[in-house]
Amino acid sequence: MLRHPAPALRSLVGLIGLTLATVHAVHADTVSVAVAANFTAPMQKIAAAFEADTGHKAELSFGATGKFYAQITNGAPFQILLSADDTTPAKLEKEGKAVPNTRFTYAIGTLVLWSAQPGYVDAQGAVLKTGDFKHLAIANPKLAPYGLAAMQAMDKLGVTTRVQPRLVQGENIAQTHQFVATGNAQLGFVALSQVMADGKITSGSAWQVPGDLHEPIRQDAALLETGKGNAAALALMQYLKGDKARGIIKSYGYSF
Repeated sequence: MLRHPAPALRSLVGLIGLTLATVHAVHADTVSVAVAANFTAPMQKIAAAFEADTGHKAELSFGATGKFYAQITNGAPFQILLSADDTTPAKLEKEGKAVPNTRFTYAIGTLVLWSAQPGYVDAQGAVLKTGDFKHLAIANPKLAPYGLAAMQAMDKLGVTTRVQPRLVQGENIAQTHQFVATGNAQLGFVALSQVMADGKITSGSAWQVPGDLHEPIRQDAALLETGKGNAAALALMQYLKGDKARGIIKSYGYSF
C-alpha cells in the first residue's frame, strides 16, 4: 500500500532542497561581458544556457569592437571581451589589459550582402555592379571588423568607386542591419549570423561573400584582467569551448 511521507520526512526533504539551492546561489557569480554586435543572437542563447547549466549569470553589453577597446583601456569594468576580430584581444593582452594565454578563437564570421527584399540580391552579388540602389549600408570600417571586411571585398571586386557615393555607415553591425531591415538602405553588408537561424536565411535575399575576398574574420575571446578572479568569468570562457555553445554558434552560420 502506498503511503505519503511523514510530515517530518517531508520537512527534511524540503530543507535539503532549500539548502542545495542556497549553496548553488551562494557559489554563483556574475560576469560582465562585452560582446561584438554581430554575435548578439547566439550570445543571448548561450548566456541563457550558461546560467541554466552553471548558476552563473552573464551580463551582456553589445557594440562595436573598436568602441569596446576604447572603453576597456579607459577602465570600463568588463571582465570578458568577445571581439569581432583577433587583433583587438591581442592588443589588449600586449597592453596588460587581458590575461596572457587566455585568448582563443570562439568563432569565424561570415560576411553577407543582404537585402530585406526577396530576390533583390542575386546569388553572385552582381547587384553591386548592376543595381540601381540608392543606399548600400556597411559598418564603420574603423570600428567594426565586418565593415573593414566589406571594404576589402568591394576593393577586390572593383566596385568601391562606383558605390562610394551611396554608402551609409552604421556605428556597428547591429545598426547597419537595422538600416537594411527598415528599408532605409536597399542592401548592405552584414554578418551572416544576423540573417540566419538554424542554418537558413530568415528573410529577404543574400549573397554569401567568398572568404578569399577579405581577410578571415576570426573572432577571439579574451579574459580581461578585471575578470581573472571571477568564477563566472572563468566558467564562461570554458563554456564557450563546449559542445552546447558550439552547437548554438554553428547554427548561426559561424565556423571554427
